[in-house]
Amino acid sequence: MSSMTQDITPETTKTREGITFLQAARMFSTEHKAEEWFIQKRWGSRANITCPKCGEASVCEIKSRNPMPFQCTKPECRKCFSVKTGSVMQSSKLPLSHWAIAYYLITTNLKGISSCKLARELGITQKSAWHMLHRIRQSWDDNSDRFRGPVEVDEMYHGGSVKNRPISKRERIGGGPKGKAVVLGMKDRFSDRILAMHVADRRGATIRPIVAAHTEPDAKVYTDDSIIYNGLQRSRESVNHSGQEYVRGDVHTNGIESLWAMFRRGLMGVYHSVSVKHLDRYLCEFTGRRETRPLNTADQLGSLVRAGIGKRLRYADLIAPKRTGQPKMI
Repeated sequence: MSSMTQDITPETTKTREGITFLQAARMFSTEHKAEEWFIQKRWGSRANITCPKCGEASVCEIKSRNPMPFQCTKPECRKCFSVKTGSVMQSSKLPLSHWAIAYYLITTNLKGISSCKLARELGITQKSAWHMLHRIRQSWDDNSDRFRGPVEVDEMYHGGSVKNRPISKRERIGGGPKGKAVVLGMKDRFSDRILAMHVADRRGATIRPIVAAHTEPDAKVYTDDSIIYNGLQRSRESVNHSGQEYVRGDVHTNGIESLWAMFRRGLMGVYHSVSVKHLDRYLCEFTGRRETRPLNTADQLGSLVRAGIGKRLRYADLIAPKRTGQPKMI
């Protein structure tokens, strides 16, 4: 089961407790409080701290503490580390209290938070806030499990209207989805997990293998009436959107389409412009937030911190050029 959804049980979905901003400010008012919170979320307690490199449970605390307060006592290792080591926070010079507030803000703002807004809230540069947000989004990237089904499958086209582009950049390609980035989405009704990714094009030869790779062979698949799904090697039923049919019993794609609605509102109201290069991380943000929605806010934060273990996004990798075959900015 996905690390982001393993904490969701029938008991946790009955009631949902939030954390106010004032409560969060008190929780992370000092570096010591923030460090204790991260230790608790990552290892359970200070007594359970293990070395991120070798897994050794015998760890001592360095008196000077900065910048690495812990050291592995295994003779073959002797690695110094902090709660940031081996996570998306690794090598960050920002205080843990800043990271904790950033986790809180990106988790509780349903449509996201811009790097400019986060920079003002934390008193840091926009560049640092932008990198921080992408690192947290990286935590939500988890596509390890295949969907059991029933699975809703739908595609979305990301990009503004051609008429709104500058004349110098306007492509004479017509309207509709032409010239836009294609996003494929799948929702597993059994586990309530969602997967969304940028794909090269909207051809059936591209879409069908991706759907097959992320679903069990006996999974039931629900789609619209697009011809790109014809020949899919799965049991499939579809609704005829072109004939104004959107629901027929259990056959519909409303679950994944609700993600598209939230994603578009986030783009229009918060982010405004998202390049194809970084599109997948923004999709991870919205799918991750949607998957953990039934959890209490404290559990949402904890699952996100744990999901960031073993993942790292250096700034050099973040800004490195990426060949997509799509327009640079849409």
